[in-house]
Amino acid sequence: MARFAYTLLLYALTPLIWLRLLWRARRQPDYLRHVGERYGFYAGSVAGPLIWVHAVSVGETRAAQPLVAALAARWPEHRILLTGMTPTGRAAGHEVFGDRVMQAYLPYDYPGAVDRFFRHFSPAFGVLMETEVWPNLLAAAKRLAIPVVLANARLSERSARGYGRVGTLARPAFAALAGVAAQTAADAERLAALGASRISVCGNLKFDVAPATDKLALGAAWRATLAGRPVWLAASTREGEEEAVLAAHRALAASGALLVLVPRHPQRFAAVGALVEREGLRVVRRSAGLPAADTEVWLGDSMGEMAAYYGLADVTFVGGSLVPLGGQNLIEAAACGCPVLVGPHTFNFRQATDDAIGAGAARRVADAGDLGRTVAHLLAATGERSAMRIAATTFAAAHRGAAERTQAAIEGFVAGAGSAR
Repeated sequence: MARFAYTLLLYALTPLIWLRLLWRARRQPDYLRHVGERYGFYAGSVAGPLIWVHAVSVGETRAAQPLVAALAARWPEHRILLTGMTPTGRAAGHEVFGDRVMQAYLPYDYPGAVDRFFRHFSPAFGVLMETEVWPNLLAAAKRLAIPVVLANARLSERSARGYGRVGTLARPAFAALAGVAAQTAADAERLAALGASRISVCGNLKFDVAPATDKLALGAAWRATLAGRPVWLAASTREGEEEAVLAAHRALAASGALLVLVPRHPQRFAAVGALVEREGLRVVRRSAGLPAADTEVWLGDSMGEMAAYYGLADVTFVGGSLVPLGGQNLIEAAACGCPVLVGPHTFNFRQATDDAIGAGAARRVADAGDLGRTVAHLLAATGERSAMRIAATTFAAAHRGAAERTQAAIEGFVAGAGSAR
């Protein structure tokens, strides 16, 4: 009955779903492409056995890279289908995998749409990245005897409480999973409490994503144009956070530092650029070229160049953490050997953040004022900064191996479910 009520609500919300698509399409017209796929209608036919991997957007797509490679090596006779929900995630899939995988949108969680998805692709098994748990999708997979595994699974205390409030709907969905490859023991405990079984703790796949050497070289080339000017990066900033970052940057005026500001979502590039201009700071957009000698803010309005920005910076602040949004992934910054600062709100990446701070790779700041003071200190303290760089690369290297463990866990889960079509 809970899933029936959920489905009725989903149908009732269909007009709002369309309004949201149209609203997003104002800034990203690609939201109106492949609309049929969102309802389970796909062109062409699919031949041969297939493994399905779902990565909702950019972060999950990049995290899936080492796992997709491991799955392809273990099951070379299978094609890989990569599904997502956003145009930026789809673009990231093309960038990361090229034509080595098929790509499509996963349909909305309507019963008919997910049935059409499974009939069209008939995957041997599926892998959902992180926390993509959809009741009708998992019920259909269970009915069709298609094992579905939750991989790189994380569940914050806040999210666990949210699922717990709709336990009659969530518990059957989690119980329908063939297995879970959790990031940490704490994640595993929270997932088990919601009904998941057959859980293995495998670590975080993002540690296995090696920074692209060409992007690191690009960052070094950018740095060579700055004549030794100090650079700090505000990466993956979220709405309501850029004002605090700009306030912190004003405190660094005497140092002559360049701020590289990279918003998390591309649809906000223009709005953040306008904000910097209103603040009276000299800004150059990455799309317009390199910063000049008098540029105060370089706006990173590009996609797929995060490793280059980390390679350029002396120190980085990882966003989503000065505002209560739970933070963003700091693992890529650490893998690039960049000292990391985070704000007080990191509950989405609690374990990785706490481990990075414990290893000396990251430090926590309380607010905009503390951010400005800490950046100023680190830009002047070459020795401390160097020690943080070494700690960051050591921390990232010490946590690798999740892809191999996750692939082995998936193999066991699928065999236990009696399917490897």
